[in-house]
Amino acid sequence: MKKLIYLSLATFMFAAFGCKQNSETTPETTTEPTETPGMGQSGVKDETSAPNIVQVAVGSKDHTTLVAAVKAAGLVDALSNAGPFTVFAPTNAAFDKLPAGTVEGLLKPEKKGDLENILGYHTYVGSLKTEYMQDGQEFDMVFGGKVKITKKGDKTFVNGSEIVASIPTSNGIIHVIGDVLLPK
Repeated sequence: MKKLIYLSLATFMFAAFGCKQNSETTPETTTEPTETPGMGQSGVKDETSAPNIVQVAVGSKDHTTLVAAVKAAGLVDALSNAGPFTVFAPTNAAFDKLPAGTVEGLLKPEKKGDLENILGYHTYVGSLKTEYMQDGQEFDMVFGGKVKITKKGDKTFVNGSEIVASIPTSNGIIHVIGDVLLPK
C-alpha cells in the first residue's frame, strides 16, 4: 500500500510539473531545472531550490553508509520526490555498531528486499518535528511496523535512540540518530 502511495505521488508530481503554463508577461531570466534523460526525480538538476532529503544526505560526511544503502535499495528517486517524509538517519558510526559484515551483506543485490525493509523502517510519510512529538507516541513507518517516541527532559528518542540533530529539507525532515533501527 505504501509503495502504491509513493508511485502515486511520483506520477502526480511528474504530471503536475510536466505541464507548462503560458504567460503574457515578459519572461524573467531564471535557472530552469533540467532532467537527465532516463532518470527519475533524482535526475532533476536545480541549483536554486532548497535541497531534498537525498541531496542533504549526500552532502553529509557522516551519512555515506546511509547514502550507499539508499542507492543499493533503489530508493533515491522515492526519497527525492515531493514528500513530505521524515527520515531517521543513522550516522556512519551507527552502522559501525552492527555486527561485522552486516552492512556489506545488506548492500549485495540479493539482499535488496531486506535493505528496503530496514530503510523503510527509518522512513515516515509525513513531517514529524521533535517539538510536536509526545512521549509514548507511536508512528507507522513505511515498512517494518511502528516506532515509539520517548521524551526525557528536552531530549527526544526514537526506539531508544536519541535524535541528536534535525535538518529541515525541501521535502521533509531528517532526524540524525546514533543507532540503526531494526524492524521487530
